[in-house]
This record gives sequence, C-alpha cells and structure tokens, in this order.
Amino acid sequence: MTSQPIDPSHLHAHLDGDASHAHSIEARSQSALATALVLTLLFAVVEVVTGFISNSLALISDAGHMVTDAAALGLALLAQLIAKRPPSARHSFGFVRAEALAAFVNSLAMLGLVGWIAYEAVQRLLHPEPVQGGIVLVVAALGASINLLVAWILSRNNDSINTRAALVNVMGDLLGSVAAIAAGAIIYFTGWLRADPILSIFVSLLILRATIGILRESYHFLMEGVPHAIDYVQVGADMAAVDNVLAVHDLHVWDMSPGHPALIGHVEIRSLEQWPAVLDDLRAMLRARHGIDHVTLQPEAAGGKSL
Repeated sequence: MTSQPIDPSHLHAHLDGDASHAHSIEARSQSALATALVLTLLFAVVEVVTGFISNSLALISDAGHMVTDAAALGLALLAQLIAKRPPSARHSFGFVRAEALAAFVNSLAMLGLVGWIAYEAVQRLLHPEPVQGGIVLVVAALGASINLLVAWILSRNNDSINTRAALVNVMGDLLGSVAAIAAGAIIYFTGWLRADPILSIFVSLLILRATIGILRESYHFLMEGVPHAIDYVQVGADMAAVDNVLAVHDLHVWDMSPGHPALIGHVEIRSLEQWPAVLDDLRAMLRARHGIDHVTLQPEAAGGKSL
C-alpha cells in the first residue's frame, strides 16, 4: 500500500483546541521602517561629510550613530520581511525569531559605537582640537529635526521588538543631535573646545543604558528564556494542584514569538483514562491564570506508564 505524500502546511495548521497564534507575521507593514531608513541614511551622509569638515567629535559621533541607525533599520526591515514567511518543512517554527536576532546584532553594533566615541572623547579631552562651532550648530539642528520625524514614524508601529530596538537607536541619536547642538553653540559663542568631547561622553552613556535593555530582551528571547510576565515555579504549582494530577516534570515555558508563550511538559496522573478531562482542565487553567494557550503535554500514569 502506497502512502499519500504529506502536505507540510497541514502539519503546521492550528486546529480547534490548538493555540490561536500563527508562526508567521502577516499584518505588519514595512512602510514605516522603509521611510525611516531612507531619511536616516540620506542625512547620515550629510553629517559624515560636515562632521569631518567641522572636525567635531560630537557631530561625527552623531553621524556614526545615524549610520548605525540606518543599518539597524535595514536589518529590522529585512527581519520583518523574513518573519512574514510561513513555516516550512525545514523551519517548523517559522521565522519570527529573525526579528530578535536582528535586534541583538543591532545592540552589539551600538556597543562598539559607544566604545569608539568614548575612546575618541578621552583623546580630545587630553588634546583639544579646533572645531567649527557654527557648522556643527546648524547641521545638528537639522539632524534633530530628522530624528524627531523618524521617531514619530516608528512610534506609530512599535509592536515589534525589532522596531522598538530601532526606535531606541533613533531616540539615542536624537540625544546625540541635541548634544551636538549644545557643543556647537558653546564652541561658537565661548570657544571652549572641551565641550565637544564632554557632551559626546554624556550621550554615549545614555545610548549605553538603552542598548543594554534591548540587548537583554533580545538575548532572553533568543535563549528561549521564561517570559518575564510568567512565574515558572507558580505555573508548575498550579498545574500540580489540578484535580487528579500527581506530579509535573520536564516542564519548559518560552515565547514562540514575542507575546505568545508556549509550554511543554510531562504530567503524572492517577489513571490514563482520566487524561482527556485533566488535559481540558490544565489548558483552561494555563490560559486563564498565565495567558499560555500553546500547550503540549504528555500524560503518564502513576508508576511511569505513558500514552
């Protein structure tokens, strides 16, 4: 007897009683990221050129930050396009983790940028260099306007961890533009050259704080950590408290995609005949108390026998 070929799309399907979420992202629009990318990249070129012309570290730092922002936005856009792909026979969970991976890479790039800014700032504190404050002031003001526009565009579509990471980058860049404005004004009106590296260090510390938060969030998701809103120990205790459940072991809780937790585990019960009712009770409890609807459990009778 020849078996019929299996359709992979049927294997990925969620039927009645299964989790309600999908393993792909279908509704997100990439227009916000694309618009933000074009604006950021164009002005990054302007700031790179004028930063070197004016010899301002604050402006060069802001230009470098905008280049990093452009890369971050490009990765975010690519990740969302990848995340829209449905599951396949080779990737049964889909591609939603591409967003967290891009956010993680973006954060590492930001750490490198912060290190470069800090090094250059220390060198200029020890050996001040002439800076054309007027050019810095005008260009930084234009940069702040671009950053505000990009931040507004991204804030209207920030339901993705990767878009939020890009938004953090842009807000950090806005602070960089503000610092560059202040540095340009101080140098133009007072001639105090050390204002440039001092404000660069201040901005790098602000960027570092925001970047570490995104780095932690994306790392936790990529490492399949227990979602922050879920108490792993309490989940196990609540499952063990369900009628006819003797014990719970080999329990794992993680996010399938951001905001969609999943659970697998082994449940020891008094009799395998009780399993359908026990399973219904466990699913209802996990959904109501912990917001977990993607549940896969293996029953075991007292003594180790399983279905």
